[in-house]
Amino acid sequence: MGKGIKLWTLRYTLLNALYFSAFCTVHALAAVYLLANGFTNTEVGILLAVANISSAIIQPVIAGIIDRGGWLSNRRFILISVLTILLGSFILIFTHNYKISVFIIYAFIYMIQFAYQPVMTALCFEYQKAGCNIYYGLARGLGSASFAVTSAFIGSLVEKKGVGILMFINMALMLLSAILIFTFKKPRGEDNPVSGEEKTTIKKKRKFKDFIHDYPAFCVFLIAVICFFFAHNMINDFMIQIIRNLGGTEKQLGYANFLQAILELPVMAVIGFVLKKISSEKMLIFSGVAFFIKILILIFAANMLMMYVSQSFQLFAYAVFIPAAAYYVNETMDELDQVKGQAFVTSAITIGGVFSNLISGYILDHLGIKIMLITGTAVCLLGVVIAVFAIKGLPRKRNSG
Repeated sequence: MGKGIKLWTLRYTLLNALYFSAFCTVHALAAVYLLANGFTNTEVGILLAVANISSAIIQPVIAGIIDRGGWLSNRRFILISVLTILLGSFILIFTHNYKISVFIIYAFIYMIQFAYQPVMTALCFEYQKAGCNIYYGLARGLGSASFAVTSAFIGSLVEKKGVGILMFINMALMLLSAILIFTFKKPRGEDNPVSGEEKTTIKKKRKFKDFIHDYPAFCVFLIAVICFFFAHNMINDFMIQIIRNLGGTEKQLGYANFLQAILELPVMAVIGFVLKKISSEKMLIFSGVAFFIKILILIFAANMLMMYVSQSFQLFAYAVFIPAAAYYVNETMDELDQVKGQAFVTSAITIGGVFSNLISGYILDHLGIKIMLITGTAVCLLGVVIAVFAIKGLPRKRNSG
């Protein structure tokens, strides 16, 4: 059993490590790549907004198709996604001088990379149910660690080689991902088709209004998620302005990003044990409070030390939220709805980021950093109130009373 846990967890960990290393090259350095290829800040904002909104829309659609149990399984969708990103990265190497081409292709691979993130989570729980012993928290935590390590050296590499190196790195990561997911098969060697009777049941339950009716607590909780990640993305997207306001530079920005990413590992590694003692619902409320404290600290920060203290709350905010949300979906939803549930969480995270991009930048330009942070804090507090109401005041499932 121990050997089985190590083998399946290792393979799933490698899949996560490759994903989040690639996520760093495409998402974390999007502005760097696009600005170097002639885009203005406004054009970068438009491209990312289009990609994020498209991703938020397409994730539940893809999840609904996968949930129907036909040919498109979690594993196959991931394989299609990594091959698509591989192809897109290859084309960008030769078309980076054509702005319209870069806009379309970069936005597309950015969207696809977000779209298959919840499917990665659903894949883990699917394989667990098939008897594969995967330690999700550890695998996800090491994925964050790979993001931190990539962040630590990618900046200097870009300075030496130019932004074109990002697409070569991304291609290599996607090629390795394709090989890994192609060979990542369940013990029986095939995806399990659902029966005709099950498909009929699925079709009866797939309407969005039925989903909302069936899971009232979850659907209201998604509003809280939008609020949490409005604040979370406000800090991440405008961190350089916050740091400069505290007397720091890009060097301190690198330290802050590395700190929050590497701190996710220990929490995610042990969260599985914690969730055996404390319910995922309570941990989600706990993480919401941590998101609130993280941004609240920044209102009163006077130096970089307080910035680092704020970033340290990543331990209890994002690092708790991501695995707790995954377990919450797995525990509260019927198996036929779980891929869609994971996708809705990621969509809510994405929507929070879109609102943050549109609103925070305007406030920053016209009212300053302090008002921006106060706004983020207020929105996050509202999210905590909504989360408590959803989880404590509403039933998990409509038929559970």
